[in-house]
Amino acid sequence: MYTMKSIRSYIIVAGAILMIAGCNATKKEEGGDANLNYCVTQVEKTLSGLHNTHQLPRSIANGSTQWRFVGYRDWTSGFWPGTLWYTYEYAKTGGLKAAADSFSQALYPLVDSAAIDHDLGFQVFCSIGNGYRLTQNAAYKNILLRAADTLSKLFNPKVGTILSWPREVPGVDWPLRHNTIMDNMINLELLFWASKNGGSRSLYDIAVKHAETTMHNQFRPDYSSYHVVVYDTATGKRVKAITHQGLNDSSMWARGQAWAIYGYTMVYRETKEERFLDFAQKVTDIYLQRLPGDLIPYWDFDDPAIPDAPRDASAAAIVASALLELSTQVRDTAKAKAYRDKAEKMLQELSSEKYQSRDTNDAFLLHSTGHKPNGGEIDASIIYADYYYIEALLRLKKLQETNQSS
Repeated sequence: MYTMKSIRSYIIVAGAILMIAGCNATKKEEGGDANLNYCVTQVEKTLSGLHNTHQLPRSIANGSTQWRFVGYRDWTSGFWPGTLWYTYEYAKTGGLKAAADSFSQALYPLVDSAAIDHDLGFQVFCSIGNGYRLTQNAAYKNILLRAADTLSKLFNPKVGTILSWPREVPGVDWPLRHNTIMDNMINLELLFWASKNGGSRSLYDIAVKHAETTMHNQFRPDYSSYHVVVYDTATGKRVKAITHQGLNDSSMWARGQAWAIYGYTMVYRETKEERFLDFAQKVTDIYLQRLPGDLIPYWDFDDPAIPDAPRDASAAAIVASALLELSTQVRDTAKAKAYRDKAEKMLQELSSEKYQSRDTNDAFLLHSTGHKPNGGEIDASIIYADYYYIEALLRLKKLQETNQSS
């Protein structure tokens, strides 16, 4: 692990290198990378104010310029190191690599105890998973495999899903019920990865079963999603479908639908089962049909306060990234083009002066909504919006480079 002295050193080094990168930004911008250069600049600003790896940025409140920091057990802890890895993937500087490595190592203790909820996948795969993809560091691989085994312990074979909250959550009938939230779809990627990289085949089977059970139980006839499904722990049967972060039990919460779009797109990539590709398109199409003209959703599609309701840039970033991948999977060329066009337009809007933070604060984006019913992080800058925004920008860049070379 890094010492306090070395941590301060890499922050100084990263800042210096990033300032040099900033001097070359004009040339890169001519190549179409202005928004990625912007992300590098914003990361430099945040890094310059950090003093140790216990400071994991989570959000900046509307009207504030200061990051709210969280510890490694917070469900968002992996998004900052993940953002650093994505920034390193683009800028290729040693300072960014060192920073990403240190903040990733700060999450290692997550695998030293039982999972406290399903978010272990978010925490380690967005951070250490990207680190392993870019460096092939054997220590990262070991942590990921241990994390996958830990996460799998939350799987209930009678229900067919991974338990989301093994703790008391209002409205979820804990501990007599098994609850699964839509966000959980994203954590399946860790299990798929582990099953292909030295882990048990059972991890793959758990991921597929979770996706299948969720597909059957967590969607309405129009393919909009419920945030939470509560199951009977003993029988495995669905008891009720409710919301925790949306407007009400029958509304379409924007980020929940975004998780579904991203999740089933990923599940098809990992399984190549046509039922998941078909379903990914169905959950995508209802979302796209109901979007406002600028393609950035209100926090909940059914909020009666629309058009005065808060937007959710985080949902837009998640969907933009997912659509870019989905556009490469569908075989209908017209539909593939439509998905990619929508994704590019979403990124154009997110990259406008209305949504980029720029001089307002050190995040990438403004106008995300975290937990409106609870009054949390409303119209704020939130780290997972930044993570999926830069992921989408990188995916678009790779697609453009592929098209140019073909």
